[in-house]
Amino acid sequence: MSCAGQRGRVIFHPGSAQEGEHPVLHETWQVIETQNGGGEAGIPEWLKLYLDTEVRNNKFPEIEALDRYNGKYVFIGENRGDNINVLKQWVRVFSVTQDLPRLVAQRVERRLVTAASLYPDDEYGEYFVNMIRSISNGEFAGAVKDETFWIKRQLVIVENEDENEDEFPAEDIPFVTERFEIFVLVSINKDVLQGQIRSIMSDVRAAVTVTRDQASAINRVQNTFFERF
Repeated sequence: MSCAGQRGRVIFHPGSAQEGEHPVLHETWQVIETQNGGGEAGIPEWLKLYLDTEVRNNKFPEIEALDRYNGKYVFIGENRGDNINVLKQWVRVFSVTQDLPRLVAQRVERRLVTAASLYPDDEYGEYFVNMIRSISNGEFAGAVKDETFWIKRQLVIVENEDENEDEFPAEDIPFVTERFEIFVLVSINKDVLQGQIRSIMSDVRAAVTVTRDQASAINRVQNTFFERF
């Protein structure tokens, strides 16, 4: 998938030339304008990679593999709407101190969930909720708001032959057919962030009471936490 479109819902169209056969459509959001001009003009590499991987759970390894971000973690805040001036104001007030903890917490939660063989609350007990809460309320020194970029995308309905997609009525096509999207890229040194997260892990672990099985699960995930973070 190129950065031109975002894979979306699939549309089941009730009309068909032959009984029992229905064309299946799906929506995709295609870039029609950027802050550098029409079409996909000047979209930075980090945003191309982000858009290419936006249907996946972990969008960041490819971005962090870029030379510019070697040795760093990146986090991307995003917002969308029909008024680009409102979105630009959102970027101006975007604060690394206030907004980064939420992004870090999302990534920490995903790592804990993907490592769990049970429901996370069962796997880790009180540790899970307290860890997410502590990260969300944390302070992460050394983070920098590196870049911002906006694009405008248009809804395009195309035919789709993937029968595994979920179907829904054509009349459910969303009212909004064009939107602006704005992105903020924040970076932080990997060693610095790992040290801060490990400190929070230690504090949380010492403050909760868990079962023997939960303690084993917590130890396992803490020992390998950053391998797929």
